[in-house]
Amino acid sequence: MSGIDGKVVAITGAGSGIGEATALLLAERGARLVLGARRSERLADLVARIEKAGGSAVQTRTDVTRRDDLHALVALAGERFGRLDVLVSNAGSGAISPLDDLRVDEWDQMVDVNIKGVLHGIGAALPVFRAQGTGHFITIASTAAFRVVPAMAVYAGTKIAVRAICEGLRQEAGDSLRVSTVSPGVVDTDFTEASTNQAVRTQIMGLRQIAIPPDAIARAIAFAIEQPAAVDVNEIVVRPTAQN
Repeated sequence: MSGIDGKVVAITGAGSGIGEATALLLAERGARLVLGARRSERLADLVARIEKAGGSAVQTRTDVTRRDDLHALVALAGERFGRLDVLVSNAGSGAISPLDDLRVDEWDQMVDVNIKGVLHGIGAALPVFRAQGTGHFITIASTAAFRVVPAMAVYAGTKIAVRAICEGLRQEAGDSLRVSTVSPGVVDTDFTEASTNQAVRTQIMGLRQIAIPPDAIARAIAFAIEQPAAVDVNEIVVRPTAQN
């Protein structure tokens, strides 16, 4: 019996990429899943795959920029499974571009999704975790939180903020809540292809040759969850061996 078996885990951005891979891995290890994403049809398909394999999952359309959606996700966990053990804040926006492009709407989107979305999750889950006396926040940051490069100033800023927020949360959490930040490097997903700058998109495509699969990040998330209650894995950085 693993430290994951039977735990109730909510995942945002579960419709594809890291979120989807995490859902599949945790379901395989016995977790009961509450899945949220904006694309309901992707969620429905994922839930069907999990249930066909003998797992347990429910879904609700979740836009992390909407506070009510995060409260609904957390409430669904309580309604269907009686509790929430882990919140994986995975939803993110990677509409990266040089500052000179002045794509201000895309800057706003990254701030709303990457920072406010994490805060909305904390706001929804923290009271539940306090009432239970236990809970685990896992937030997906990025290696951009450690190294800023051209065209990624705003994106990196959001991920640096996420690290700071999670570190503050860890210090305030006390001895009953756990807080983990997982920072992926180049992962083989369509995430950063959200950029509308063609030169940046070409650069991203060039990195695909070294990208690691999403399940590499899913395994890191599982590692943090399966530790004994007294062990808090605070930060994990997972990047391709070939990435600088």
